[in-house]
Amino acid sequence: MVGTWLNIATVLAGGSLGLVFGQRVPESVRNTIFHAIGVFTLLLGVRMFMESANPLYVLGGLLLGGGVGEWLRIEDRLQGLGRWLEARFSRKEEGGRSHFVEGFLTASLLFCVGPMTILGSLQDGLTGDYQILATKAVMDGFSALAFAATLGVGVLFSTVVILVYQGGLTLFASTLQPWVTEVMMAEMTAAGGVLLAGLAMSSLLQLRPMKVGNWLPALLFAPLLVQVFG
Repeated sequence: MVGTWLNIATVLAGGSLGLVFGQRVPESVRNTIFHAIGVFTLLLGVRMFMESANPLYVLGGLLLGGGVGEWLRIEDRLQGLGRWLEARFSRKEEGGRSHFVEGFLTASLLFCVGPMTILGSLQDGLTGDYQILATKAVMDGFSALAFAATLGVGVLFSTVVILVYQGGLTLFASTLQPWVTEVMMAEMTAAGGVLLAGLAMSSLLQLRPMKVGNWLPALLFAPLLVQVFG
């Protein structure tokens, strides 16, 4: 769990700096940085998808995972959690607007989807080596600074999701490891790339609204399809 706690610390530190000093940065500069992160996230997602040996596994995982995600209403439940936290900890901006939920969802998905989260959590849980998560923590800290400057305090509460999701993977790594092969990991990574690309287009670049949170079960279904048909 050392890597997860380090990740939480960097997100809190970076997000706090963004809240304190972010408003002193001109809006045009903040928007430029935000868009740059969006394009980078989109291209990172494409690169992750290219690791797939058989894109049909990813497609099947997205179709099955998206259906299950809609049935479980994952995105709605995440938004509900964000609103619950917002009602207790967030002050409304002038005019009654608040980016709390958007910041919470965007940061939670971005910080928890990707090969570094999965590989780093497995490595930390099985061997105690948290180098991968430490690298990820530095990246997340800088991202949190930029996000908090634009989207507000909701970004800091993404640490709740980091603790539950990333910490949960670390704690149960010894149980998951026997079933996760290199091929399964590649397809899981590719599915995560699609989620990152969707996140970039919907939340970061705001090109088209999508319920990317409902795709999260694809991270489970894609490697399961490899196990069944591979």
